[in-house]
Amino acid sequence: MTLAHGFGPAWLPKGGARFRLFAPGRDRVLLKLESRGGARAAPVAMERDAQGWFWIDCPRCEPGDRYAFDVGRLVVPDPASRFQPEGAHAPGELVDLQAYDWRTVWHGRPWDEAVICELHVGCFSAQGDYGGVEARLDALAEAGYTAIELMPLAQFAGARGWGYDGVLPFAPHATYGRPERLQRLVDAAHARGLSVLLDVVYNHYGPDGHYIPQYWPSFVDPELHTPWGAAINYGGRDSSLVREFVFDNAAYWLREFRFDGLRFDAVHAIHDAGEPHLLDELATRLRREFQGRELHLVLENERNDATLIARTRGKAARFTAQWNDDVHHGLHVALTGESEGYYSDYHGERALLPRALAEGFAFQGEFMRSLGRERGSPSGTLPPVAFVDFLQNHDQIGNRALGERISALAPDEAVAVALGVLLLSPHVPLMFMGEEWGARTPFAFFCDFAEPLATAVRDGRRHEFAHFQAFRDPAALERIPDPLDEQTFRRCKLDWNERDAPAGRERLAHVRRLLELRRSQILPWLREQPEPRGEWRMHGEAFAVTWRTPGPSLRLRCNLTSRPEQVPAEGEPFLTLGEVVGDTLTGPSLCWEWLRG
Repeated sequence: MTLAHGFGPAWLPKGGARFRLFAPGRDRVLLKLESRGGARAAPVAMERDAQGWFWIDCPRCEPGDRYAFDVGRLVVPDPASRFQPEGAHAPGELVDLQAYDWRTVWHGRPWDEAVICELHVGCFSAQGDYGGVEARLDALAEAGYTAIELMPLAQFAGARGWGYDGVLPFAPHATYGRPERLQRLVDAAHARGLSVLLDVVYNHYGPDGHYIPQYWPSFVDPELHTPWGAAINYGGRDSSLVREFVFDNAAYWLREFRFDGLRFDAVHAIHDAGEPHLLDELATRLRREFQGRELHLVLENERNDATLIARTRGKAARFTAQWNDDVHHGLHVALTGESEGYYSDYHGERALLPRALAEGFAFQGEFMRSLGRERGSPSGTLPPVAFVDFLQNHDQIGNRALGERISALAPDEAVAVALGVLLLSPHVPLMFMGEEWGARTPFAFFCDFAEPLATAVRDGRRHEFAHFQAFRDPAALERIPDPLDEQTFRRCKLDWNERDAPAGRERLAHVRRLLELRRSQILPWLREQPEPRGEWRMHGEAFAVTWRTPGPSLRLRCNLTSRPEQVPAEGEPFLTLGEVVGDTLTGPSLCWEWLRG
């Protein structure tokens, strides 16, 4: 047998489907079938080759039929199932993804145009499905967004969760709707000029429903341990098909659902001692397979490895950009004064924020106290669009004990100035759903595991925050939302009525104004000038950042403190926020300037 169609079921040219499963740890596998009408066929033994592939052709199978594999004392879903209508532990359903009639002719948008809204499908609308997102696409486009980024969709155990505990990476989570409905959402977004990115997780599997190692033992490396169990085997013995499985999955999302790009979660947690590294192979192969279209590959990488987002002749050689925690941490500490956890590295170190705005990373090889090691690499020669900045995202809200948004932690005036930094910086901006109107609904951690895992997660969540000053009192710990309580999830749903309230309308108008300036002034400048080089300077506790080019240069003067600071004006201002008089910036304030000639 040859692996001509990748993993998962494949439709046969003359009708029916071929089922296959790589199960080298089993000598016998049975296919269990149930027709769309509910009739169950007797289990059928599948053929096996010497490598460990099992397969069987079923000429009468059709879309809607359900199937699973009996691997001996255990019935498991296909690890490459395209749809799991009854969840992660149930049979999969045959789906013909080629049947969708795409209506929008779409070649993508250039990366420098990206203004991203990160969203959780289940919390974005009252109905919590793809249709709920589609119904609000016009509102997102009108706000000034040019892209949406969906938090992970891979099927996980239970009805609700953030998505980072997926166990069936080819199956969009059934709670959000059928796969065809996801195709329609992407199609509808493209019709409105919105790119669509998907968050994918290749550093671990969830703790419930991860059956693969039971019939494919070399899928994991028992010698490498992670917080989620044995590490996925990307670089050890018999790892080639594991790597192929991941590549097939990444290509599947881009091909069958026409996503414009992928955001790779926490790649620093991927264990791979092989050559080339999984990330290098993934990026190289995806760019080769999807050449001729805009393809955006974005990293989350705690290590701040600038080589992964390097350019060749002005274009991304491997990955397009990286999420830039340094800008977030600098802004957050300036607005809130918080100093616990990783914020301790930024508290009292105001120069880290302008350095990150000017050069990309704040830590470029220096020692980071909270990590206990050096972090980062030189990034000053990279273009600004190699960095995705944010004031909020799912992690920075949801990893707080109570899941509060910045609107609950800092004065509105200060947040408005911080948005002025974020949305006009030449870096790529990202906002979390509802941020454009100053949403106050929390985004807490939630999940839907069964016992005994549920209790372990609940207790672990409270233990995680026990060392924080605000939760050292046992009574205070009780305030932390129970992640297993369905009401915790429901409280995280956006309240779209906030958008139409006076405060919501005011914030939305502010964001629209900033993004119109970005479109009309920052974007043309980025395209007309060679790659700008950033430089920064402190002025007391305020700062100035200049992005220099042979032509006009862009300059930001900013004061995020409550005290007046002197920052010399040097250019032609095109936006001021807060109280700015000449060289004096009072309270949270900023001035964007053009330096010409």
